[in-house]
Amino acid sequence: MRTSWDIFCHVIDNYGDAGVCWRLARQLAVEYDAEVRLWVDDPETLARLCALVPSEISGDTPRLIDGVWVHYWSSTWRNVVPADVVIEAFACQLPLDYLAAMAERSRPSLWLNLEYLSAEEWVAGCHGLPSLQQNGLQKYFFFPGFSPETGGLLREADLVKRRTEFQQSECAKIQFLRSLGVEVAAESALVSLFCYDSPALGQWLDAVSEGEVKRHFLVPAGRVVADVCRWLGRETYELGEPYQRGNVCIQFIPFLSQRDYDLLLWSCDFNVVRGEDSFVRAQWAAKPFLWHIYPQQEGAHFPKLDAFLHCYTEGLSADLKAAVVGSWRAWNAGVLPADMQGQLFAGGAELMGHSARWCARLEGQNNLAESLVQFYQNWV
Repeated sequence: MRTSWDIFCHVIDNYGDAGVCWRLARQLAVEYDAEVRLWVDDPETLARLCALVPSEISGDTPRLIDGVWVHYWSSTWRNVVPADVVIEAFACQLPLDYLAAMAERSRPSLWLNLEYLSAEEWVAGCHGLPSLQQNGLQKYFFFPGFSPETGGLLREADLVKRRTEFQQSECAKIQFLRSLGVEVAAESALVSLFCYDSPALGQWLDAVSEGEVKRHFLVPAGRVVADVCRWLGRETYELGEPYQRGNVCIQFIPFLSQRDYDLLLWSCDFNVVRGEDSFVRAQWAAKPFLWHIYPQQEGAHFPKLDAFLHCYTEGLSADLKAAVVGSWRAWNAGVLPADMQGQLFAGGAELMGHSARWCARLEGQNNLAESLVQFYQNWV
């Protein structure tokens, strides 16, 4: 019999929650023949990731998309039969009626709290630990991560193969960029910019525009667009229109589906990413990147940033490691060191090679969907 899975997703304020849940749901359905329902409370956000119209997801009627039954999780909950495996993504609260029904099943549901991604040392020790709940069920904490002792990262079975084939085909890259209305001069380095708003952005673009290397920035719709417009001295912008200032060319492009966003990351020489989903996909692109971590009060995000940098920069030369760590910490602190451009784009061939080796290292461990399936099989 097919295993049934319910994934509950509460979208907070960006695309990472829905992005992670959608990728996971789709992979479980396609690669593991699971019967998957994805319950999401923000159909508009999910629709943009799937390149659908929001009305196609909202309402009482579920929609079958890529093998996943997508349900609108509204405040008026209707009773349903719980699945074999229930994933409470990022500590969202399950409906009370659903919790009661989980405990009443002849074989109780496996209840998993899928946590946020972190490279901190304590994660491996907490991964897979149970917590007894008031209804008598055990809830297990499941941590994605960067070591074999964690649940790993989301990675479709054919992802690396597809990326390699795309990156080896200059024709495929040109065709994709042209579909966005983008033509890149041969001497320009291509940079994607998908980050949170930052007080350092304008100063950094100033430095890059005055640098020796021409850089072509592609800016998908998102929070950073307003900052870029201010730097250009514009109140509005036209999609696809190239705006030149010094050695910087900027083009605003539409918000991309997950599939096309992967192609964007694979096409660029450098990627500025944010949150969790785009952060992971940048690593699978095997290209140098900068992570704009989700900011938390009182700098609570910096230990998480430093933990990843400790892992990621292992094996780099001392000078390049200092440049990467310095530029990442400065960016996330909203300040600009004297040589932000030089630090951020430092490394050249060394950083390119390091990015490929880091990707290969991650590929050697279980992917997140595989780890979840194995955990369920062991639990049964």
